[in-house]
Amino acid sequence: MSIGPFMVDIAGTDLTSEDVRVLSHPMVGSVILFTRNYRDAAQVADLTAAIRAIRSPHLLIAVDHEGGRVQRFRDGFTGLPASRLLGRRFDGDRREALRLTQSIGWLMASELRAVGVDFSFAPCIDLDYGVSEIIGDRSFHADADAVAALGVAYAAGMRDAGMAATAKHFPGHGAVVADSHTDLPVDRRTLADMEADSRPYRLLIQNNLAAVMAAHVVYPAIDAALPASLSKRWINDILRGELGFHGCVFADDLSMAGAAAFGGILERIRLAFAAGCDVLPICNDRQAVQSVLEHFGAEFGSPASQARLVRMRARGAPGANLGDNRQWLETVADIAKLSATPPLVLTEESHDGD
Repeated sequence: MSIGPFMVDIAGTDLTSEDVRVLSHPMVGSVILFTRNYRDAAQVADLTAAIRAIRSPHLLIAVDHEGGRVQRFRDGFTGLPASRLLGRRFDGDRREALRLTQSIGWLMASELRAVGVDFSFAPCIDLDYGVSEIIGDRSFHADADAVAALGVAYAAGMRDAGMAATAKHFPGHGAVVADSHTDLPVDRRTLADMEADSRPYRLLIQNNLAAVMAAHVVYPAIDAALPASLSKRWINDILRGELGFHGCVFADDLSMAGAAAFGGILERIRLAFAAGCDVLPICNDRQAVQSVLEHFGAEFGSPASQARLVRMRARGAPGANLGDNRQWLETVADIAKLSATPPLVLTEESHDGD
């Protein structure tokens, strides 16, 4: 059985008969887990095993697990620092920051792999323009070159643990105030003005980036009609054409308000697929999932898309007994030190300028 293009969610900590029916549909290829699906590490390992047992080859299993505010599994997992802390370390000691960032990427991926998760939607490589609350400290830095270097290090750590990285939110969510979960953000910059936002993607793509998640943000100077997630101009012409990306493209959740302005769920699915997205997530709306599965069949998908999706499977055996692993122990200690370091605050007495 091939990997279908739809990513769906489940309601609780155990599979229901309805979940099994939906996940058995050939057009479903992946599952995203949320905090509501997690009780403890043993439970979520049993849940992912049950999901894998439904089909062969098994469904892909994903989670948002960046660290800071966005970490779905907490009890029994290492508390990951917000990316901004790594950016601050980069300002003081570039080499140490890159080493630590790669180690944290490895730890995050290793802990998820140990409970049966294929990949996390990370790293977030949006630039911190100081205006987006939904991005904020999820960004490594305001400087594009710093974000690029830290993003590559994080992805390398994930790869060391056998996990593919997904850079988000293409082409950049950091310069808009609105949150695409609840509104439709509009970024009025020209493509030339967005060169810095592209720089981290260019470097990650050169380092064999496996996946990108496209943002529900409209950039009217580039495509006046559609957000990047639904835009051929952004995905086919710019991402795949100009940037030379050959990996998997995820739309952001198509049930979010940022996508809802562009028609019902069926129309959003058609637009995202036509734009070039490989995976079409529909989260927290089982009625929409049912409607989509009733209306769409095998016309979605291609051999090239299948090849891109296969790259998202976790590779190699997951690490066992991480608590006895020296790298894990050292990284946990490094994270504790990083999180305990107070931010630099400039007072009137210490400020040299005016």
